[in-house]
Order: sequence, then structure tokens, then C-alpha cells
Amino acid sequence: MRRIDAIGIGIGVFAAGGIAYLILQAIGLESVNAGIWSQVLLVASLVGWLLSYLFRVFTQSMTYNQQVQDYEDAVLQKRLEEMTPEELAQLQAEVEQENLSRQNTTEN
Repeated sequence: MRRIDAIGIGIGVFAAGGIAYLILQAIGLESVNAGIWSQVLLVASLVGWLLSYLFRVFTQSMTYNQQVQDYEDAVLQKRLEEMTPEELAQLQAEVEQENLSRQNTTEN
């Protein structure tokens, strides 16, 4: 995120609080109550954003993690495309042998 983006988001949040305050006053709340409720709305939205952020962190669905996964998949795909049929057959045999040994250890 660029600095100008952060400044824009900050101004947007500030403006949203002001607009919420004006709307709450327009529907009949006193200025003190309108201020309190506009702050409640802003804090609730901040907590909601924080929870969504933490969810993305713990599920590893952040943009960076996705980019790394896509890159690793592309590298593996390129390596597979560059392999000869003999190397592919050898790799497949190794994978099958590893799967069989893994199944044998889980059964015992």
C-alpha cells in the first residue's frame, strides 16, 4: 500500500464518521448521543476489519501468501514440462513407492 492510499483511507474514515454524525443528528439524536453512536459505528467497523484481517492471516489467504503459492506452482509446472518421459516415469514410481510406504506405516 502506498502512502497516498493510507492517507486517502484515513480521510475516508474521518469523513464517514462525520457523515454518520450528521445523519444521526438529522434523524433526531442530540449532538452528544449522535457523537457517541458515530464513534460506536466507527469502532465496530474497525473491529470488524481487524477480525477479517486476522481470519485472512490464520487461513493464509493473504495476497502475499497467494502470490508465493502461485509462483511455486508455476515453477513446479515448468519443471514438470521440461522433464523427459523417462524422468517423469521415474518420478511417478518414486511417488507411488513413497505413498505405499506411508500407507504401510499408518496401518502398522
